[in-house]
Amino acid sequence: MMREFGKGAALTVERAGVTEFGGKPITLVGPEIQVGERAPAFEVLGTDMRPLSSDLLEGKAQILLSILSVDTNVCRAEMKEFSRRLSTQPGLEILVVSTDLPFNMKRWAVATDVTNITFGSDHRELSFGRAWGVLMKEVRLFSRAAFVVNPAGEVTHAEYVPVIGDQPDFDAVWEAAKEAATASEPGERR
Repeated sequence: MMREFGKGAALTVERAGVTEFGGKPITLVGPEIQVGERAPAFEVLGTDMRPLSSDLLEGKAQILLSILSVDTNVCRAEMKEFSRRLSTQPGLEILVVSTDLPFNMKRWAVATDVTNITFGSDHRELSFGRAWGVLMKEVRLFSRAAFVVNPAGEVTHAEYVPVIGDQPDFDAVWEAAKEAATASEPGERR
């Protein structure tokens, strides 16, 4: 179904019942990203309140994590697990995006000493949420999802977690990320 969603939004796909939040089916706004597609463009705010766009990530292997909030136990456990794994894998970057305010994300990162993950707040424009199909229409928060993008900008793993309280498949995400990190150099793009 195509509908306009939000201020100045282009016509966007709504996908009903893709995920559950609080035991109820939720509608996700935006397309379902598939493996092999070009990574969609977005712009969010970094914890320093400066714009952080998908352009800054070009040429790097990356894991993009969509979370509900840094202030939930499930999201905290997810970020800590990925941070732990990242310390053993050079050449890989992780960006965590939610609708949390940049200040909350920075506070959480400092309090937990997670320094190897980049945080992006999409609280203003919902650019990432719409582009990557993770915006929960009913609550204006993001669903849990994990994506891997190779240095050429291609999505090599896409997982929309069906129940918000569940974790992504850490091992599947990590295997795809390790492969992306050791894949072709940015100069070898197709």
